[in-house]
Amino acid sequence: MFVASPVKTNFHGVGLVRSPAFPVLSRRRHHRVPLSGQVRAVISREEKAVDQEGEKSVNRSLVTSSSPAFPWQRSKYMGSKTVVAVVKIRKKMREKLTERFEHQLELLMKAIGQGMLIQLVSEEIDPESGSGRRSLETPVLGLPKARNDPRYLEFTANFTVPTDFGKPGAILVTNLLSTEICLSEIIIHDDNDTILFPGNTWIHSRNDNPQARILFRSQPCLPSKTPAGIKELREKDLLSVRGTGKGERKPHERIFDYDVYNDLGDPRIKDRVRPVLGNPDMPYPRRCRSGRPLISRDPPCESRGKEKEEFYVPRDEVFDEIKRDTFTAGRFKALFHNLVPSIAAALSNLDIPFTCFSDIDRLYKCDIVLRPTEPKNTGLGGFFGGFVDGILNVGETLLKYDTPAVIKWDRFAWLRDNEFGRQALAGVNPVNIELLKELPIRSKLDPAIYGSPESALTEEIIAREVQHYGMTIEQAFEEKRLFLLDYHDMLLPFVEKINSLKEDPRKTYASRTVFLYSKTGALRPLAIELSLPPTSENENKFVYAHGHDATTHWMWKLAKAHVCSNDAGVHQLVNHWLRTHAAMEPYIIATNRQLSTMHPVYKLLHPHMRYTLEINARARKSLINGGGIIESCFTPGKYAMELSSAAYKSMWRFDMEGLPADLVRRGMAEEDSSAECGVKLVIEDYPYASDGLLIWKAIKDLVESYVKHFYSEPKSITSDFELQAWWDEIKNKGHYDKKDEPWWPKLNTTQDLSDILTNMIWIASGQHAAINFGQYPFGGYVPNRPTLLRKLIPHEDDPDYEMFMRNPQYSFLSSLPTQLQATKVMAVQETLSTHSPDEEYLIDLREVQRRWFQDEEVVKYFNKFSEELEEIEKKINQRNKDKKLKNRTGAGMPPYELLLPTSPHGVTGRGIPNSISI
Repeated sequence: MFVASPVKTNFHGVGLVRSPAFPVLSRRRHHRVPLSGQVRAVISREEKAVDQEGEKSVNRSLVTSSSPAFPWQRSKYMGSKTVVAVVKIRKKMREKLTERFEHQLELLMKAIGQGMLIQLVSEEIDPESGSGRRSLETPVLGLPKARNDPRYLEFTANFTVPTDFGKPGAILVTNLLSTEICLSEIIIHDDNDTILFPGNTWIHSRNDNPQARILFRSQPCLPSKTPAGIKELREKDLLSVRGTGKGERKPHERIFDYDVYNDLGDPRIKDRVRPVLGNPDMPYPRRCRSGRPLISRDPPCESRGKEKEEFYVPRDEVFDEIKRDTFTAGRFKALFHNLVPSIAAALSNLDIPFTCFSDIDRLYKCDIVLRPTEPKNTGLGGFFGGFVDGILNVGETLLKYDTPAVIKWDRFAWLRDNEFGRQALAGVNPVNIELLKELPIRSKLDPAIYGSPESALTEEIIAREVQHYGMTIEQAFEEKRLFLLDYHDMLLPFVEKINSLKEDPRKTYASRTVFLYSKTGALRPLAIELSLPPTSENENKFVYAHGHDATTHWMWKLAKAHVCSNDAGVHQLVNHWLRTHAAMEPYIIATNRQLSTMHPVYKLLHPHMRYTLEINARARKSLINGGGIIESCFTPGKYAMELSSAAYKSMWRFDMEGLPADLVRRGMAEEDSSAECGVKLVIEDYPYASDGLLIWKAIKDLVESYVKHFYSEPKSITSDFELQAWWDEIKNKGHYDKKDEPWWPKLNTTQDLSDILTNMIWIASGQHAAINFGQYPFGGYVPNRPTLLRKLIPHEDDPDYEMFMRNPQYSFLSSLPTQLQATKVMAVQETLSTHSPDEEYLIDLREVQRRWFQDEEVVKYFNKFSEELEEIEKKINQRNKDKKLKNRTGAGMPPYELLLPTSPHGVTGRGIPNSISI
């Protein structure tokens, strides 16, 4: 028999104190306890009871008092019942020797009731205390039950409560151990009723925080419909995760708060000074506050901590072990990938450029050009030479990359104009192409600073190029066949600063590219304009078109490379980081701060918030920080995040982040009430858009059904104070620098809410998948998408022109990133393109959500959604076999699969996760 020790309980409040539990010896003892509110719970296999100890001792374990001094004593007269709690705990997958010993000790502590205490809170109000009725605080006892899944352990706890206790609506959990516990769920068996209390949460040690954790039952509940007995706990739980905005956050905490981006640089180091983002001059979405100490007051920069120290992330947002291992393995793999270029650079005291295409081919496994490995010899001799030779001969698995999809079946596809155009519609960055509506093309920049606003891509030049395809320019405009990729205004303000960088020098232009969608269904580049800041001495706008002589041909290749370099930078800093990762973070913070875990909107959004705060924190630590991978390997260099801020200021608006609205804004679709999603594509063979609209509509249908189910009453949206506070906080705190913009949607109706939620879920799932998981398949081959170029295009009066004329291939290759820069980027792209084995996909949402909803109608919504995605996958596969769709199928062409809902783990170039998890 195990006996829980006395528990001191204040029935009128929430303060709980409990002395240690202990195993009862076989010798019976008489107990005499004053009638002072101390309660004894006796739990055994045969008998379970709760009683008060009276003035007189008795010779049995159960003692009764002569009169009911407390409300709970009425159970003697009104009857009592036993409620069983099954507690499911997740254990660590791998443990060190010391952790194994600690684990066995923890099992013992749990077995004797020293591990965890739980207390039931009824949905009913106790008339004497004025708050929810509470059971006694009861220990979780006994050895764990064996389960099929070795990752989990199950324990039980037994409660004796009055028969009129009511339905449990909340559970208070206290962890008595010195280490945290990962609580998966608690299932309450109450007579014939089974009630689920979802956890998937880390319960902190009482040593870290004496406050008990609050878990609510799985049934969603609007604030106005919260049962009276748990209404106070609902408010208390929300307050507990908001914090005070002061102090440094601790790893065990679950505090969500806002801060500006003041942790990217280090003002103590001259070349690491970076501006703070999140002010009128440099606006930006807010990040999750960590409260690390400031290292400077002007600007107020936060300490970046030690080199290997991780930034704070609320405890439940941290990677699970499988995800962490996958991420760590990617970093380890990157270390080996970069090893040979790093050693070569160290030996030569410089970073080595590519000198021939075979230098690039040797980066990949032998399925391109390399025969099965022959022994390699550096000729260095000695111990160090032997060490390096050994590294070079360990095989291709660690030192070489997988072949990127873009060259896997056709090594020369990247050279062709058709592929250059196709990737604007079906590549990793298909979200910047827009319809060209008029000529001349005009800049919106200040002409006093940046010169004439008119583009050098004149009507005469475009008309000449269009004629090669058997049509006039008037016909091309009328049939909406002219398109534009315009990075001029976004980049020109930064070009002079970028080109002046001394460390890791790189060169760039502000670019514009005009395309023609031909009658054969191919998007063909017609002409490229590359611009430099204007000067009185030199021409600053250069136009390139595809020619037939050798010189023009190589000039055209270099011009396309500069466009690709700009495209890679805008993709990474604006479309990928800003518009998905950074924009999503305030939504996640506000959802946790303002919506109870009981709220139906919280439950809908929860799968789409998984791991995002952690991956964003890691990015601030080593990817977008001063001196990080993005700065060292992408065109904007140290001005990368300033460019991202400028894009946020000039172009980001919530109401245009949904797919249909974005397509209409870019002229790639027209509003059409008879079409699905209300838009008709200008180019039907636009794989990102046509597949994306299928996913968008499925999300929209799910959200609308879900919202109408929970908000069926008039004015239920405007009267939901949690929901209104959530939307207000997103606008006025999360996106503070945009708070006064007139385009923010209202939140008054179910349609308003459905549109807002559809936007958020699309950004976290389909949009992020489309622009993230193709990074390595398209960018892994450096010439296809160079992330920076180190030279401007030479002209006749330039010193490099003679070398270009003599060896244009060398001029092209030496303009690309160096070998070390290239392999650094490839390693990051490979990691970012990898699905973890524990990835949760959009198509499996019914499996994720089914367990948390007892409402069969809601379960049907998620079942239907998953079935729709299964049909969408079939439809996309059929499209990829349609020979009429030239942007999807062709000899050696990889099919467009980035929006296929399913994927195995690894680098696959397909699959839509629920959330921004990488």
